[in-house]
Amino acid sequence: MSAGNLRNGSSISRNWSRKKRIAITLLTVAGGVVVGLLLVEVGLRIVGFRYLNLSQEDQYVGYALRPGAEGWWTREGKAYIKINSDGLRDREHSELKPPNTLRIAILGDSYTEALQVPGEKAFWAVMEQRLQGCQTLAGRRVEAINFGVSGFSTARELITLRRRVWKYSPDIIVLVITISNDITDNSPVLSQYANAPLPYFVYRNGALVLDDSRLRARDKSFKSHLQKSALGQSLNWLRSHLRLMDLIDKSRAAFQNVELRQKKSVTRIGHEPGIAANVFRQPNDPAWDEAWRVTEGLILLMGDEVKANRAQFLLVTGSTGIQVHPDPKVGEDFMRRLGVNDLFYPDYRIKALGDREGIEVLTLAPALQKLAEQKHAFLHGTDGTGHWNEWGHREVGQRIAEKLCEVARH
Repeated sequence: MSAGNLRNGSSISRNWSRKKRIAITLLTVAGGVVVGLLLVEVGLRIVGFRYLNLSQEDQYVGYALRPGAEGWWTREGKAYIKINSDGLRDREHSELKPPNTLRIAILGDSYTEALQVPGEKAFWAVMEQRLQGCQTLAGRRVEAINFGVSGFSTARELITLRRRVWKYSPDIIVLVITISNDITDNSPVLSQYANAPLPYFVYRNGALVLDDSRLRARDKSFKSHLQKSALGQSLNWLRSHLRLMDLIDKSRAAFQNVELRQKKSVTRIGHEPGIAANVFRQPNDPAWDEAWRVTEGLILLMGDEVKANRAQFLLVTGSTGIQVHPDPKVGEDFMRRLGVNDLFYPDYRIKALGDREGIEVLTLAPALQKLAEQKHAFLHGTDGTGHWNEWGHREVGQRIAEKLCEVARH
């Protein structure tokens, strides 16, 4: 063998040896990473860590509840949450309505979703139970179906009505308006989710039309195509089964919440977070005028569609903690700083709309305020802020049941 061949053989041997060492190093590193991740996964399971990831992307409303998701909710209360097979925070319901049954579909946002309390103590469950004793119903069984989703606007509730509710053949539609943010959520200008891929309704040539351009742009994105691929489906499986993915989801959600708080553009005053305070004022700029115009238009549109489907429609305006605080001085201080003399302007405005248009409206906040002051107790959270607590849900459920029993006489 020549010297040249020996040198070439020696060079090939050295290259192979180097590649082998690199491969062994990479495999060792990869193995270490896998072992480390497994240890993190085991550690998270030992300490009982779980992040309840309820949401998934939706083609029509931006996001919706993930069917089959379950776990503990520990913010503003504690409740074990189960999302049914149709993506509802509720028990299972058959699409075919049982004989001799009055079905009530509830539409709303986080107040209706009611993650803060056990399902059997949410207002829609209380309402269902109380209505069983309504003599006007002539012995019919009452079945309430909850379509509430946190963050929903009236626009997304209308889309939900069209795409998901009618298949259950409801007899009554109850729309719960959260005045503290529903009006702004119907505006792509004022919404705290303005940059998110969500649908809106806008006026064009005097008519309300759907603007889903943000959704269509999202669905054309590389990220969306990746999520729909085999790799994306695999990641979804991992998200459903690994606590490590829960940790990643929780970290991402915390970052997004910080970013969202930094980007808020609507005026927020007082001790209660989440209130677009200008809702308590008569609109004084084009953006708020249009937000109210769209909201009222959506209510009328929903009322017409409910009537066309031969169902009854009840519009309920809820309450915010500041409206029903048991200490009247807290509300007075809030009004003074805001420069208004009535915290029920949005509630009475929607009631007036209902009176003009023949829509049944139940205005809860004024009566709940009197009750809170009489009992010296909070209806929202543990300190008068946030969502309804168990007592708040019980009172709201009872009042809606009384109203529906009355409506059923007509």
